[in-house]
Amino acid sequence: MVLRSRHKGLSETLLQIVMSQIEIKFNKLKEILLSFESVMLAYSGGVDSTFLLKVSKEVLGNAVVAVTAVSPLYPAHEIEQAVNSAIAFNATHLTLENNALSDSAFVNNSPDRCYICKKNLFLKIQSLAAQKKYSVVIDGTNADDKHCFRPGMRALEELGIRSPLKDSDLTKDDIRVLSKKLGLSTWNKPSCACLASRFPYGVKIIEADLIQVEKAESFMRKKYRDIQVRVRHYGDTARIEVFPEQFDILLDKRNRNEIITTFKNIGYTYVTFDLEGYRTGSMDEVL
Repeated sequence: MVLRSRHKGLSETLLQIVMSQIEIKFNKLKEILLSFESVMLAYSGGVDSTFLLKVSKEVLGNAVVAVTAVSPLYPAHEIEQAVNSAIAFNATHLTLENNALSDSAFVNNSPDRCYICKKNLFLKIQSLAAQKKYSVVIDGTNADDKHCFRPGMRALEELGIRSPLKDSDLTKDDIRVLSKKLGLSTWNKPSCACLASRFPYGVKIIEADLIQVEKAESFMRKKYRDIQVRVRHYGDTARIEVFPEQFDILLDKRNRNEIITTFKNIGYTYVTFDLEGYRTGSMDEVL
């Protein structure tokens, strides 16, 4: 189960208090959105941006447009899901080509990689917003992101991009709870980050390796019921991360043999399993 909620085991009274606090944040989010004349939302189709699109559409009506970047950095199925969700919300939706691999500074994969990518992408989105006459560009950064290594947030601040979820102090858990209440199918969707986050800093990011990682993760998600998984790429070696409660899936003999065979067919020589389990930003631990 993807939702690793802090709410489990709370008494009924405490749970009511927690839910009341979430509702306060939710109302603050709607107030923030109401302060905008119109918005262009950087929309990935993930948990956060899908929730934000749903609420923005309800608050601002047709004064909302969603924009999805198309790039080798994003799995094809994520882009497809983003398009389908926008259609379901009856929201105006645009796609924007953004091949970060054309920028050598990004390809060289320094710890500032995310800053470089976000700056270039949001400059394009801002230009499109000005062209289409949308007053504010927003994104799905949430309150949890304030406590992680997120160089991309510096780019957002420099460009004046608004992050209503962060500004209303909504965490990922809060957003999952509210998404479930709103009937969104993404409420328990596994988190999905840019594929470049699978590579150690200093290792050049090339399209063939991105495709290899996407194939490996796609196999894991389809075969093992959309588990939260990361395949970290070290040349001929794959390091698989899943939540500790999902270790049994990988350790089952039949599953293990199938994973090894599939990964070797994809191009890996060695297939390893991280005993610390899945955690966001594991590649930042060397910094």
